[in-house]
Amino acid sequence: MENLVNFAVNYAEHGFSVIPISHTEKRPLIKFANKPALTPDEIRELWKRYPLANIALKTENFFVIDVDRHGEVDGMNSIVKLKHNEWFQNTLCERTAHDGYHFYFQKPADKTITQNIGFLPGVDLKAHENNYVVVAPSSIDGKHYKWLNHKPIAPAPKELLELIKEKSKSLKPYGKDKMASYSVSGKNQTSELFETIVNGFGETGGRNNACAAFMGGLLYRNVDPEIAVELAKIANSHTKDKLSETEVETTANSMIEKEIRRRGA
Repeated sequence: MENLVNFAVNYAEHGFSVIPISHTEKRPLIKFANKPALTPDEIRELWKRYPLANIALKTENFFVIDVDRHGEVDGMNSIVKLKHNEWFQNTLCERTAHDGYHFYFQKPADKTITQNIGFLPGVDLKAHENNYVVVAPSSIDGKHYKWLNHKPIAPAPKELLELIKEKSKSLKPYGKDKMASYSVSGKNQTSELFETIVNGFGETGGRNNACAAFMGGLLYRNVDPEIAVELAKIANSHTKDKLSETEVETTANSMIEKEIRRRGA
């Protein structure tokens, strides 16, 4: 595999915040949340330690419409159904290692773009300042990410921003007293994982263990590690005395490494 250090430095010199990523998966090799962007010298030192690292960029000043086309999922069907091809034609775009697409847009100065996993069927919106996307010429499973153009990252069209705002609204069609309900019996581990997302990690003292168990349960069920981390952050946000984001990421990375060992990767 090619050492990508020069590409990583070039991204940094163009104002992007670079993260070294494992070449076997989309796992960050450093702690990066709420930290300043790496300097070119820091990048060179890190790539000496991780010469096979892929490159990711933090979604700080831009957001990405991430179209998945892996297996039976084809998010391009969702994009086509929007009937607004013009939204995606005049901005930076890359093809992912599994034939998906990343469409890049500037974050508007006067609006908050909320991250939305499952923004559309087969399409994620990646926008959190501590999230990231893998970029060319990184490769996974021998397949490369590739820039499809070299256009500047464009402002998001007004109509796209309106769609994003609409999709981010909480769906509350009924008051709690009017919501349909029934008695649940026979809960299993999967149903408990779903409930943890809303109920959080419980009382102080057991939160780290609960977070680890949550991550382990998701990874065991083949949830993408990156999505599992985001779900852990959502669950933590619903925890009464929540963990710091660093604690969540440390616990999550530990469980990801444990899962890698379990799978013999």
